[in-house]
Amino acid sequence: MHEAIDMSLWTGRTDEGKNLRWHQHVVPRREKDQEPGVAILGVASDEGVKRNQGRIGAATGADAIRQTLANQAYHLQHPIYDTGNLRCEQGNLEALQREQAALVNQLLDQNHFPLLLGGGHEIAVGSFLGLEQHLRPTRTAAPIAIINFDAHFDLRQATMATSGTPFLQIAEHCQAEAIPFHYCCLGISEASNTRALFTRADLLGVKYLQDDNLNSWQLPQVEAKLEEFLRPCQALYLSIDLDVLPAETAPGVSAPAARGVPLPILEHLLTFIKKVAQNRLKVADIAEYNPQFDIDGRTARVAARLCHRLIC
Repeated sequence: MHEAIDMSLWTGRTDEGKNLRWHQHVVPRREKDQEPGVAILGVASDEGVKRNQGRIGAATGADAIRQTLANQAYHLQHPIYDTGNLRCEQGNLEALQREQAALVNQLLDQNHFPLLLGGGHEIAVGSFLGLEQHLRPTRTAAPIAIINFDAHFDLRQATMATSGTPFLQIAEHCQAEAIPFHYCCLGISEASNTRALFTRADLLGVKYLQDDNLNSWQLPQVEAKLEEFLRPCQALYLSIDLDVLPAETAPGVSAPAARGVPLPILEHLLTFIKKVAQNRLKVADIAEYNPQFDIDGRTARVAARLCHRLIC
């Protein structure tokens, strides 16, 4: 179900002069007659986390990130619109994913950049399908790249969709449509992924780097691999699961990381990816923020900072 945004979330400090903050710029998104800009969309669901036997609470994540963003200093050059929230009704995650895909497609058709806030990582299915519906790639078209910063492959096999299945769902959709599945996952924790998941990733041709291969002295090699991965692609969908970060940096997630990828490394790679992809970056989302387990708002502040990094 699509709900209009509660603009009371966008409140904060007001300074004199040009010291502007996000809450002074964000306006509700209309269905027409708006200049292209960034369109924020919340996916208020942790049904996939519940099905995956994780700790629930991420359904309130989108609004909590908005409240932190509201007081953040504004340094952007384009409009920011709030598209409201999608909610999972009666546990029907599959219907939510279809509705999300349709709305992402609509935002792209209006030349907006969809920035989605979660919510569980079930958000990924609707983000990718919305981009795919917008581009309508043929069998011979250049692939749509997926880059996922995550401690987990999210390639689990299950009888129904969960927060652990989204990229397998996307892979199966690509196979059914006879289009390439072009997926790179950065930050994989060996301890958090079974041997069967590594085998499945290899069979699907997934490119990945483990968390202990993402150190500052290894960045030149990582950048070369990312540049090679992005070179043939027509578009990029970028996903950040906050559990890719160390637990002390991002405690408010569904599955805290024992090691994780340090925030400076993540930010460096985001900047590099944006530089290489340029205008091919079409959709981004931030998943798995769980305010119920956050400490001093640490994770919300990190999520807000990453929003700025993605669209500045």
